[in-house]
Amino acid sequence: MQKTETKKWQDELEENLSPETVRKRDYPMKKLTTLRIGGPADFYVEPSCTDELRKILSYCAGRGIPFFLLGRGSNLVVRDGGIRGGVCSLRHSFFSQTEVKNGRLLIHAGAGATLRQIAQFAQANALAGLEFMEGIPGSLGGGLRMNAGAYKSSLMDVVESVSVLGLDGVLEEVPGENIQADYRCCTFFENKIALSAVLRAYSGVPEQIRERMTEMRDIRLKTQTQSPSAGCAFKNPPGHSAGRLIDSLGMKGFSVGGAQVSDKHANFLINKNNATSQNILELIQIIQERVLAECGVSLETEVMIVGEDA
Repeated sequence: MQKTETKKWQDELEENLSPETVRKRDYPMKKLTTLRIGGPADFYVEPSCTDELRKILSYCAGRGIPFFLLGRGSNLVVRDGGIRGGVCSLRHSFFSQTEVKNGRLLIHAGAGATLRQIAQFAQANALAGLEFMEGIPGSLGGGLRMNAGAYKSSLMDVVESVSVLGLDGVLEEVPGENIQADYRCCTFFENKIALSAVLRAYSGVPEQIRERMTEMRDIRLKTQTQSPSAGCAFKNPPGHSAGRLIDSLGMKGFSVGGAQVSDKHANFLINKNNATSQNILELIQIIQERVLAECGVSLETEVMIVGEDA
């Protein structure tokens, strides 16, 4: 798309948005991803309400402008050329509210709320069962799309229902039991946008819940890098641990440019020194080739790779 054409639709879209909706042009995605890597998005927007989100969806669909929904930028590798079209994130406070639902053992949370925020809210309200979410980076919306999980628990295991907006602008409430979820993937959300979800919990003692959260947090701090990363780079193959396979090849600390295999956990690829997306992608390819050649196991990426090459 030519620059003049891009500017034209940027101007038109901006004119249709309310002042409360955040909008930025040519915004570097490295500011929005936990890996701190990625070229610019043509038009980045944080809608202030559902109607604003509908406007954006309708505008992009009507003019054939690509649309990408961004969570909190974890589990994501954005190529160095950035993302063409619109990039939308539900970070606005409108989509980030969390509340106990009707005094029951249910939590209603907006898709923009972070998983850590929800876990801490549950603890403060003596609701247990969501402790595993405390250390998972990202938002509820992104977590639903990836069926995020930890400590043998997955997000879709605790979903009572989800409020979703179709790309056609139709809003519906879908029971969690009607949504097919797989390991680190939930294709249901490929063409639907999660706006909020109701999560199941059970009654607990706040101090005991806090102790379990602290224990999980300490394990993460001890075993996982705190350097910029996109979380686990590869899915665990059946019967294997991706991290152990990579570690068995002596690849901890192995680097390509500024990208490096973490010396704490081999399934984490870190931005060690101003890495580019190309560095990360080359490192991923080298790891996949070596694990296949020497271990006979194919590694599938867990991170989502989007955007264009520079």
